[in-house]
Amino acid sequence: MSVQQVTAVRTWVLDDPEDVRAAAAALAEGRAVAHGFGNIYALAFRPGRDTVERVNRLKGRPAEQTASLVTVPERIPSAFDWTRLPDGVPREQVRSLMDELVGLGPIGLRGPAADRVPGALARDDDGVRTVQVIVPGTRCPSHAFLGAALARTGGDFLAVTSANRSHHLTGREQEPAHWRAEGLAEEFGGESGVRVLAHADEEAARRRHPFHRTTSVSVLSFLRVAGRTRSGLPVLVLERHGSLSADHIRAVAANHGFGLAPAPHATVPLVPRAYGPA
Repeated sequence: MSVQQVTAVRTWVLDDPEDVRAAAAALAEGRAVAHGFGNIYALAFRPGRDTVERVNRLKGRPAEQTASLVTVPERIPSAFDWTRLPDGVPREQVRSLMDELVGLGPIGLRGPAADRVPGALARDDDGVRTVQVIVPGTRCPSHAFLGAALARTGGDFLAVTSANRSHHLTGREQEPAHWRAEGLAEEFGGESGVRVLAHADEEAARRRHPFHRTTSVSVLSFLRVAGRTRSGLPVLVLERHGSLSADHIRAVAANHGFGLAPAPHATVPLVPRAYGPA
């Protein structure tokens, strides 16, 4: 669907430099921006605790829930404490694996958090301070927006979450992430604290990511290993089976000297949001 078909519900367009500047200014002022993120949409916002708590309440999450971190590709490594990798996991191989996955499209990466990661974006995991980095991949034009927003806020990192309602406070299951702007605008467009920065062409955004389903991202963890393969390779953990399939991630990981094992809750892939007739 092209931008011309949904102009009534789109506030700004991701490929328009003026719209990108306006969205970055809105984020710097404290609003969340629902923006094109690979082949779906995500909410980016300032990483301060007050803003994180407000967006959590907006989504239906517990206010104190930790947010994920997003940044431009060149700053991804600075989110992690590379001195705290598990024994036998080489740093350079992890980084080359990360680079390939980010080059394919949207992906999540969880590992030991660097000290510079804001407190609202880090959580304790058995005594290790951890961070979950969620990025749209290098094929997505949203990096212009993320870079402009970082320049406006003066930091290296922003907070990010999926563009959906969680309903954890009402006992309902989390809804799938949005991948159409009209559904996104219908759900969040009436919120005074949210602005929409839409894909100029959603079909083109999906074509740029042929290996990814229209769901929240898959999350690969290098926080600890799940044993070793028969050939002795360290086994990394797939914490969420999202847009990029476990088989695809396993094949890429093998190229960099790793095995892959899904966590018990990640054996079944996420299902994309279903929309009614256009």
